[in-house]
Order: sequence, then C-alpha cells, then structure tokens
Amino acid sequence: MNLGTQEDHQLVALYRSGNEQALNVLIRRHQERVFGQILAKVQDSLVADDLFQETFIKVIRSLKSTTYNEEGKFLPWVLRVANNATMDYFRREKRSKEINSQGEFTVFDTYGELDRSIEEDLVNHQIHQDLHALIAQLPSDQRQVVELRMFCNYSFKEIAEETNVSINTALGRMRYAVKNIQRMMNEHGISLQA
Repeated sequence: MNLGTQEDHQLVALYRSGNEQALNVLIRRHQERVFGQILAKVQDSLVADDLFQETFIKVIRSLKSTTYNEEGKFLPWVLRVANNATMDYFRREKRSKEINSQGEFTVFDTYGELDRSIEEDLVNHQIHQDLHALIAQLPSDQRQVVELRMFCNYSFKEIAEETNVSINTALGRMRYAVKNIQRMMNEHGISLQA
C-alpha cells in the first residue's frame, strides 16, 4: 500500500491501528504549513521548531487516546493545536518577563494572574466550542471556506484554488457564512465575546 496516496483521515486510521509510518507521512505532508504558521507568529526559527515538536507531541497523544474524533479535518485540527501551543508560549513569555523585570518575587506575585488565566481559558474554550458548533451547521461549501480561512490561515486566493472556484465565489461564500453564523447566534442567543 502506498501511504503517500492515502487521504489524511485514512492515514489517521492507519496510525491509530498501529501503522507508525502513517504518522510520518502526515507530518511530512503538513510540516511546511504548520511550521510556517508557527514561525509567522513567533519570528524565531528555534522557538518555532520547539513549538512544532510540542504540537506534534500533543497530536500524537490525542491520536493515541480516545479524545480525537476523526471528522476528515486533520489539518485544521493540527493548526488549532499549533495555534494553542503558540498562544501558551506567549503567555509563558509574558509572565516570565513580568517576573524578571520586577526582580525578586514570591508565589503570591502571580496568584491573581493565574486565576484570571484559568477563567479566561474556560471562557475562550466555551467560545470556541460555540463557534465550532455554529460552523458545523453551515452548508458544506460555506463551512469549507470558513475552516480554510480561520483554521488553516489560507488566503482567499488559496481557498479559491483549493476549492476550484473563483476568488469572488470564495469571498461570497465567506460573506454568506458570516451572515448565517450571525443569524444562528441571534436565534440561539449566543454571544462570542469573552
């Protein structure tokens, strides 16, 4: 079997059933996109390399556990994991710089920050869940454009090429998707503000 011709969801299934090579194919297939997203945010190739490795360690743990639900959206999911790892890095850096600039500190110096961070994380997690639930209800052509734009950071030109439509069609689908999400939010009384 030629693993290089398999779809992502097939490779995920093969890996979960014990085929380690399937994971290697997935990583090679998406490493440029994932690494590029991380590097664009951190602007340091050594840090980006660490975060890339951290991302795939989390991916491997999720794939090996029962928490990963394969819905044919491997790349958007990996990009979200990478984005979360990058945000965690910036939070750690901010906290580290604040502590170092003040000199000596006690455990109480960061007590309030940790409480706010946990609360913010919970709120942000709920917002992401609500948003993903709304996106899942969109027509498939609109959902595909939203996922490529939001989770894969595709440009509209790249979306047009990926979906074999014109840029104007891709923009139109995004506009309709946003209107549909707003309508559903109003119908369900959902607010996406932290």
